Amino acid sequence: MDKIIPKQVQCDGHASIIDGKALAGKIRAELKAAGHKANLAVVIVGDDEASHVYVRAKIRAADEVGLGTKLFELDKKTAEVELVKLIEKLNKDKSVDGILVQLPLPKQINERKVLALIDSRKDVDGFTAKNAGQLFLGEEGLFPCTPCGVIEMLESVGETFKGRHAVVVGRSNIVGKPMAMMLLNKGCTVTITHSKTVDLTMHTKMADILVVAVGKRNLITASMVKPGATVIDVGINRYEGKLCGDVDFDAVRDIAAYITPVPGGVGPMTIAMVLKNLTKTIKV
Repeated sequence: MDKIIPKQVQCDGHASIIDGKALAGKIRAELKAAGHKANLAVVIVGDDEASHVYVRAKIRAADEVGLGTKLFELDKKTAEVELVKLIEKLNKDKSVDGILVQLPLPKQINERKVLALIDSRKDVDGFTAKNAGQLFLGEEGLFPCTPCGVIEMLESVGETFKGRHAVVVGRSNIVGKPMAMMLLNKGCTVTITHSKTVDLTMHTKMADILVVAVGKRNLITASMVKPGATVIDVGINRYEGKLCGDVDFDAVRDIAAYITPVPGGVGPMTIAMVLKNLTKTIKV
């Protein structure tokens, strides 16, 4: 992929902004031009407003690039056994290439159990144990979309990875852990930090690449960032009616070389990676 030149801030000492929206648009355009034919089954249970917003965005993006979608909307009182039956049906359906179960699920449904049932060859979210194992082993597979998007963003600004010190703040199965493994596979020296880490600043100050995925507004301040670092903000929080990340953007942009905004950074890339994973299911 050709490099996306990030938005350049005027010569005022500010970091360059990695424009996730622009990069995601380029990826969608490439997928559309490739003419892939694949169908995605999207399953949503309940009436969580944010989940429905995300699902609509994914369906619009798939439509834009010419990929098919089948939406399955289930009542919030749906029993786990009914969802299990649907997943098993979709696994066997040859017209379905990818399966995406929108999280979170209602309390009566065991998320881990449901996700484990998805055929790993149709697992566009990259959450199954088999795909996690393939990532761990450095093999090909379908991997979590947000970390995949982060890698694409880093590559878009010419990140070399090898020998670089990457620090990941957060250890979730969806972002933190797979992010660390992807960076390790790229040749980085990786440190994983989390809520039990003592002296977080000591670790973040050493990062050439800092990826933050916690969900706590302004967790990372300017004093915690190494000058010239690349800062990727995966967090999403709502404050005073506006979306913001885990990084104090206005302050950190005076320290970093590159930084991602919230919104308009990692979010659009996550959706683009869902589509990219869907096209991979044709080969997996």
